[in-house]
Amino acid sequence: MNLSQQKILITGGSGGIGLALASAFLQTGARVVICARNEQKLQAAAASTPGLLTLSCDLADMQAVQALPERASDMLGGLTMLVNNAGMQNNLSFADTAAPIAVAGAVAEIQTNLTSLIALCAWALPVLSRSESSAIVNVSSGLAFTPKADAVVYCATKAAVHNFSQGLRYQMEDANNGVSVTEVMPPLVATEMTAGRQDGAISADQVASEVLEGLKRDQQEIRVGKVKLLAALMRLSPSLAAKILRNS
Repeated sequence: MNLSQQKILITGGSGGIGLALASAFLQTGARVVICARNEQKLQAAAASTPGLLTLSCDLADMQAVQALPERASDMLGGLTMLVNNAGMQNNLSFADTAAPIAVAGAVAEIQTNLTSLIALCAWALPVLSRSESSAIVNVSSGLAFTPKADAVVYCATKAAVHNFSQGLRYQMEDANNGVSVTEVMPPLVATEMTAGRQDGAISADQVASEVLEGLKRDQQEIRVGKVKLLAALMRLSPSLAAKILRNS
C-alpha cells in the first residue's frame, strides 16, 4: 500500500494510538482527519500536530456516525482509509458490582468498541468505494485471543471485532470492490486508558510505526509487539496463554 496518497479518517484520534497514527500518516504525506468527542482534546491535538484536521463526533450518536464518512470526505477531498481506533475499557468485577452499574458500563463499552465500529464500516463503504482502492483498518487487541479477568466486556468486544474483521474481509474479497480490511492487534500500550497499569506497556509511537510497516506490506493482520508471541503461544498451548493473560 502506498501511504503517501491516502486520505484518512481516524476515530479516537485525539490521543494515544489514534494521535500517534495520525502523526505517522501525516509524515508520509497522507491527509488525515481525526474525530473524538472532546473538543478541547481535539484542539490540543491539532495544535501539536501540524496539518492535522479535526471533527467533533460522539460515536454513541448513530446519526452523527452516519454523517461522519461524508463529513471527512468533504474535508479531505475524498476518503481512502477508515481507521476504527476509538475504544473504552471498564475494569470491574460483575461479582462485586451492582447490576445497574455493570450493565450501564457494558452498554457503553459495546457501543463504543463494537456497535459504532460496525456502523462506521457500513456507512463508510459507499464513500470508500468511490476510490479504485481503499482500506478499513480495525484496531482490536491481543486480548481478542484470550480474556483477562478484570475487563471481560472489553475483551469480548475485541474478540467480536476480530471475527467481524475477518468476515468483512471475506465479503470485500467476494465483492471485488477494491476495499481491503486490516486488523491491528496491539498489546498493552501506555495511553490515558491504561493509566495506573502500564508495567510492560509499549508506546503509542511504537504501535504506529509497526502499523505503518504492516500496511506497506499489505498485511491483513498486524500483530504488534508481544502479540506476535501470544499468537504463537495460543497455537502451542492455549491453556498456558489463558493462564498468563487471566490476571494480566
